[in-house]
Amino acid sequence: MYMDYTYVIYVLPAILLSLIAQAMVKSRFSKYNKVLSNKNISGSQAAALLLRANGITDVRVAHISGTLTDNYNPTTKILNLSDATFSSTSIAAVGVAAHETGHAIQHNVGYGPLALRSILVPVANLGSRFGPLLAILGIAFGYSAQAESIFSICQLITNIGLVLFAASVLFYLITLPVEFDASRRALKILKETGTLNSEELSGVRKVLWAAAMTYVASALTAIGSFVRLLVLTGRRRSR
Repeated sequence: MYMDYTYVIYVLPAILLSLIAQAMVKSRFSKYNKVLSNKNISGSQAAALLLRANGITDVRVAHISGTLTDNYNPTTKILNLSDATFSSTSIAAVGVAAHETGHAIQHNVGYGPLALRSILVPVANLGSRFGPLLAILGIAFGYSAQAESIFSICQLITNIGLVLFAASVLFYLITLPVEFDASRRALKILKETGTLNSEELSGVRKVLWAAAMTYVASALTAIGSFVRLLVLTGRRRSR
């Protein structure tokens, strides 16, 4: 019986890394969420302070439900902080709030990768939802196609799926410098404004590094899935 090992080779390792990264984020956030900041400043207060320190007055800090659902929306210019961040005075909360403020700063200064990522959002959503599906359908039906015309149609469907999925992979790749740069800006402004001391910054750095690894794992999963589809497509064409 033939067994397809492409999933195990190209995708499974990245998925395992993703699970490890997610567990690490939860562990480190939980640890440093119990360490209160010396200045007793909350995540929302830190975000507002850091925005003002960078001359940003048109971004609103808002509260959203959930845990680690924090995000910055460049379209509405709203910096959303979750339940675990908005009112908490822990250094983990301040670090996460600073990271999202880093995205607001990126938007304010016209950081290129952030602008490009925003443009790719609708295409990436479409690609991640339908790209793999179309590619797999084209590959599956192509294996059993007897007529050359049917095989050509299946090949076209596969290629469309691959192009759509490629846009999604590109989105994940562009996300990496965006997220790393936001964390870099967060640590820098926390230090320059004296919001946290050096010991507290060390804890924040560990939290943000773990969070960054989840984006790396997501990118590797997308790349691995894309390469797997390319390999399967190559097998079909050489049938």
